[in-house]
Amino acid sequence: MKKIRLLPILLVIICSCNQNPGSKEETQSKKTVHTQEWIQLFNGKDLEGWTIKMAKHPLGENFNNTFRVENGMMVIRYDQYEAFDGEYGHIFYKNPYSHYKLRVEYRIVGEQVTGGAGWALKNNGIMFHAQSPESMLLDQEFPVSIEAQFLGGLGDGERPTGNLCTPGTNVVMDGELITRHCTSSSSDTYDGEEWVLFELVVYGDSIIHHLVNGDTVMTYEKPQVGGGSIPEGYPQAEGTPITSGYIALQAESHPFDFRKVELLDLSR
Repeated sequence: MKKIRLLPILLVIICSCNQNPGSKEETQSKKTVHTQEWIQLFNGKDLEGWTIKMAKHPLGENFNNTFRVENGMMVIRYDQYEAFDGEYGHIFYKNPYSHYKLRVEYRIVGEQVTGGAGWALKNNGIMFHAQSPESMLLDQEFPVSIEAQFLGGLGDGERPTGNLCTPGTNVVMDGELITRHCTSSSSDTYDGEEWVLFELVVYGDSIIHHLVNGDTVMTYEKPQVGGGSIPEGYPQAEGTPITSGYIALQAESHPFDFRKVELLDLSR
């Protein structure tokens, strides 16, 4: 009879053990999710932490107030230009990164400034794995970098966004070295002034993913120095893997708004 009375107690102990909240690995995974900290690269108030480099102008000169903050957004504007004359601009965040997730919310607004190139209509992008702004030449139009290109639709057919362009670089896609300058993604076309969420997932000189509004639209790997846009005197030889670099937003002659630029460092 005593053994029979002990049986419920044993069952309670066994059930309690089975209700363990999870393995050590599961617990650690949950902890990691809760401790992820996104870095706000743009603080919503000013351009602190960012450095401007515009073609034909010295480092730090914000020609015609092209980059500014309005209504809590980082904006690209051309209202102080009489005409655009090749002053391609980039605004670089202060720190280089290698392994990270980047989120940017952007929209295309207004009209292209007089003098802007046809290809630059509703065109902008993120330059990443980029050379430092200090190392750019005075008249250099684009940093050696990988570009996630932002395009707006023109109302007359498909024009995807989240594309790949490679100033001074090459990548490997599906086992093939890609040497053409731009490659289109599989994203939808956005014709209006709606907000678009773009995300990058970057693993050094390994895999890179582009996502548009939550959908993966492009994947490639092995970013490296190469192509026909390497500036004179560039210190790295063609074929050199690019494992890290700076992040920059562009100004190519069409107004843009950015309301979010945030990064999750995956190297920690």
